[in-house]
Amino acid sequence: MMKFIYTFALVLSAQLCFSQQILKELKGIDDEIIQLMTAYNTIGLSVAVVKDDKVIYSKGFGYRNLKQQLPVTENTLFHIASMTKAFTGSLLGILESNNQLSLKDKPGQYVPNFKFYNDEMNNLITIEDLLSHKSGIGSQGVSLEMFPDKDKLITVQRLQYLKPESEVKNSWNYSNMGYTLAGTIVEQVTNKNWETNLQEKIFTPLHMKNSCTTIEEMKQSNNFSLGYGVYKGKSEKVPYQNYYAFGPAGVIKSSVKDLSNWMRTWLNKGVFNGNQVIPKEYVYEASRPQNLKHKEEYTEDSFLYTEGFGWRIRSWNGHYRLRHGGNTQGFSSVTELFPFKNIGIVVLCNQNGSILPYIISDKISRRLLQLPPENEYPVLISDLYKPNSEDTSFNIDKMPTQPISNFSGFYYADGFGKIEVIEKAGKLLAIFPTHTFKLAHQNYNNFYLKGMEDFKESFNPEFTVKFIMDTKGKTSMLEIYAQKEPIEFHKK
Repeated sequence: MMKFIYTFALVLSAQLCFSQQILKELKGIDDEIIQLMTAYNTIGLSVAVVKDDKVIYSKGFGYRNLKQQLPVTENTLFHIASMTKAFTGSLLGILESNNQLSLKDKPGQYVPNFKFYNDEMNNLITIEDLLSHKSGIGSQGVSLEMFPDKDKLITVQRLQYLKPESEVKNSWNYSNMGYTLAGTIVEQVTNKNWETNLQEKIFTPLHMKNSCTTIEEMKQSNNFSLGYGVYKGKSEKVPYQNYYAFGPAGVIKSSVKDLSNWMRTWLNKGVFNGNQVIPKEYVYEASRPQNLKHKEEYTEDSFLYTEGFGWRIRSWNGHYRLRHGGNTQGFSSVTELFPFKNIGIVVLCNQNGSILPYIISDKISRRLLQLPPENEYPVLISDLYKPNSEDTSFNIDKMPTQPISNFSGFYYADGFGKIEVIEKAGKLLAIFPTHTFKLAHQNYNNFYLKGMEDFKESFNPEFTVKFIMDTKGKTSMLEIYAQKEPIEFHKK
């Protein structure tokens, strides 16, 4: 009995020392976070820290709904955006451990009626290339967001028409389309949608009880955040982003409490509460360099700067770090893991395009790793895009080469879809599946897309549009300069 009491006392003493040490390392962090939120004009934010398989800090700050003054808590759901990618990769790792596929397989083995733009891509690209942004596919954001389809299979079957944006197998080019294809493979192999796989294979075993993938589910929780952005120094509510078919690249909504279990699992080699949820071999593969980043991104302290599967890998101040952020309309986030120190940090905030999550995670990392504090952080706040309400006039010195009525009509591109150009009150409008834009004149037959007054997206759509004439002087095509190479839409 005395031996038991003595042992218990030792354990309790060790736990108290651990808690006191953590409290010492994070002392005053609440005040610093509040000060930073004020400097960055941030409405709401939540933070969680795990260490040695324990949650040592979990807290909400500010508001999830400014108008109603509803507070953020550790259970508040935020959009985590591209932090979703590590979940999609993990699903494929689970399928591989069940011998249902290999990450070295070609996507076409699992997706019907599928092929890439050329034979080189068909012959070389593997599933693991999709996860490490090594495929060369590139973002393909115009196809995904301006010509969307809700069906993942239909969306990825477009790839046969979409030119690669980088060198296949020998480049790093971030790709939401690549992760859309990865999620489609999950669906084709399991005969279940990606969302069901996520729930059954990750959310449920990790006790991520509040995490979800749809706006409807999120609103049922009664503890979810609205999204905000800054315009001319003032915060404004912005609508949620519609992910259409590319949910596997960024659609998850979660809380720091749920994500604490996710971090603990990764730091514990895929084990949560004694169960191997994510295969140990996959955790190893995802956490090691799979693709080198561009040379110009190297800095003096980052002799290692690479991509794993859904994680950015870097040697940071002598510490091996996994990180991935997320940015979507009205939300910014980041998760950082230090596997050899058993430390994980997640920061979620309801501000569009904000670097604040990175600054807070940097502050906490430096404290826990006993590194000197950063002297100063930049206060960078990007304004929301808002179209100028004033009508732009024609460039009278460089007028179009023919009446603008000749530009009217339907234009089509495989892999994208249809644009209708119409003349209205002496101006041109371009009608896309998702939005209608003004065509503001630049010079000669060159215009640019300009958002209408009701345009509420956070991205800037002002891409150049050039009308092309055939040998007979008739309008035959328009080009949109929104990617590495102009996209050609042929007049029908």
